[in-house]
Amino acid sequence: MINDSRVRIKTAEGELRGSVEDDISVFRGIPYAAPPVGPLRWRAPAAVDPWQQLRDATQWGNSSWQNREYCLAAGGGDPGVFSEDCLYLNVWTPDVQPTQPLPVMVWIHGGGFTIGAGGLAPYSGAPLASRGVVLVTLNYRLGHLGFFAHPALDAEYASGEVINNFALLDQIAALQWVQRNIAAFGGDSANVTIMGESSGGRSVLSLFCSPLAEGLFHKGIVQSAYSLPDMPRNKALKMGEAVASHFSLSGATAEQLRAIPAENFWPLEHPLAPGPVPIAGDRVLPVASLKTFNRARQHKCPLMIGSNSDEASVLAFFGVDAAQSIAMIRRQHKLAWRVIKWLYPAADDESLGRQVARDIAFTTMGYVAAMAQHRAGVPGWRYYFDYVSENARDLYPDGTWHGNEVPYVLDTLNSMNAGSDRPFTANDRQFAWQVSEYWLNFARNVTPHSRHITGEVAWPAWHPARDSTLRFGDFHLADIRIEKDFMKRRMQIFRLMMRTLVRLN
Repeated sequence: MINDSRVRIKTAEGELRGSVEDDISVFRGIPYAAPPVGPLRWRAPAAVDPWQQLRDATQWGNSSWQNREYCLAAGGGDPGVFSEDCLYLNVWTPDVQPTQPLPVMVWIHGGGFTIGAGGLAPYSGAPLASRGVVLVTLNYRLGHLGFFAHPALDAEYASGEVINNFALLDQIAALQWVQRNIAAFGGDSANVTIMGESSGGRSVLSLFCSPLAEGLFHKGIVQSAYSLPDMPRNKALKMGEAVASHFSLSGATAEQLRAIPAENFWPLEHPLAPGPVPIAGDRVLPVASLKTFNRARQHKCPLMIGSNSDEASVLAFFGVDAAQSIAMIRRQHKLAWRVIKWLYPAADDESLGRQVARDIAFTTMGYVAAMAQHRAGVPGWRYYFDYVSENARDLYPDGTWHGNEVPYVLDTLNSMNAGSDRPFTANDRQFAWQVSEYWLNFARNVTPHSRHITGEVAWPAWHPARDSTLRFGDFHLADIRIEKDFMKRRMQIFRLMMRTLVRLN
């Protein structure tokens, strides 16, 4: 038991003072790279200047510029203070001097690469840390600050060295910080699991494909990653020039671009806003992640991946109408329409659109990744989340919304009940404990040679001959069970149709 309300840690950059909360040591707002401001905007994250005095680590660091109302409505809460100076991370640890180093879990928040922060309530690391891991969350550059291409910036690099995915480089810098420092927090730098939801899950897939991330982590968990294609660099360059023109900077220099106030970017909307995907073709992500997985050339690390039963709930935030999408397929893709009618029972366009969008844009991604893992000779596990909290089932008639699994897998239901007129129940909390135990056991025990994850039900690694998917919940039932050949026919077909049908516009 920790008695002191403050705790000190010496890192490679300097000494930190954190706090102790319910026997968990918490360190907030730790800088993992230099502020990416001024001449460092749109550059690789630079090293932090070491500090000599004791640094307070009890307050959240700044988050990247974003739409606060959007984050409050869909991103998990209030992201706090905005600044271009946003490269900070947070650490929860149950023991800074354990008898054996503890597994490390690094959470990368979602939000379409435009909203979010590592300090939001659903991402609290305390519950999992109390069960024996060191948990890290981080902020990184969002929107145009995180993903940007322009000829004037490209000119600063030698051939083949161009960088456009600054957000992914931030995540890589945070993982380098983990390798340097996590042992001081009781963590095992040789057992690091990266995990994330939505664009956080897409980040994990991208890091599995980035040559710059190799060796910085040992396994990954991907929740609700979408199968939208990465943005080609030539398209990103055209968008960058259009953004510069919007600010009356046709033929802009790099200096002029860096002089644009950081807060002026996030309000930009389509077609000047970046999509919720990285840019393919730079030094960070030389080949699009979906292409890399289809070729089974991702890093050979164990992977868990899955999605929810009503992922289509997120479509409205992307400006996609499910019924209109079905109508478009009916008009423009006759063969696809016949296949869809064959695969799905009769339904109105809205219901059918939600199901098809869920499966093509989300469920199939898990199947593609699991197959790639098998082809690469490393284990992968596939899940499907279909549980809705007992007091809210009338609000979610189509199943688990995009993102609603997060407080279950991170066991943070208790931090999300304040002011709710539909509180989580004891049964909800028990189910969260059971689900999160799989995440913990993956981090604790899985190696490239593992064939099962332990839990309420033994979860076998995915294999095409068995095609085992672990189902978490059956809408009204807190059921955990293995399903064989889950949506197999749909997955086999949609894997081939993804490039044709998965588009935002």
